[in-house]
Amino acid sequence: MARVKRGNVARKRRKKILKLAKGFRGSHSTLFRTANQQVMKALRSAYRDRKKRKRDFRRLWITRINAAVRLHGMSYSKFMGNLKKANINLNRKMLAQLAVLDPDGFSKVAQIASQVQG
Repeated sequence: MARVKRGNVARKRRKKILKLAKGFRGSHSTLFRTANQQVMKALRSAYRDRKKRKRDFRRLWITRINAAVRLHGMSYSKFMGNLKKANINLNRKMLAQLAVLDPDGFSKVAQIASQVQG
């Protein structure tokens, strides 16, 4: 059986991990073992938080819409229900943008929603 020298493969694997660990503090960016642990943890957190970001933004938009709708004397759930009945297909992100950047436009949407009979 011929001898297999695998230094090249091992070095590539370690360099790949250390490259991902660039910017970590202390030995987390220089020592392979600790860097490997921290990179794995960072990748897990990144995966989890990509999903979490979507939830967080949706919560923020709902909060902003709720605050703006209450100024027009309506609850968030009634407002959204009336929008569906009025066949106004604006998503929460756009409604929140309207509420923050164009209050007059949002008040027109809220007025339409309040006139819907259900």
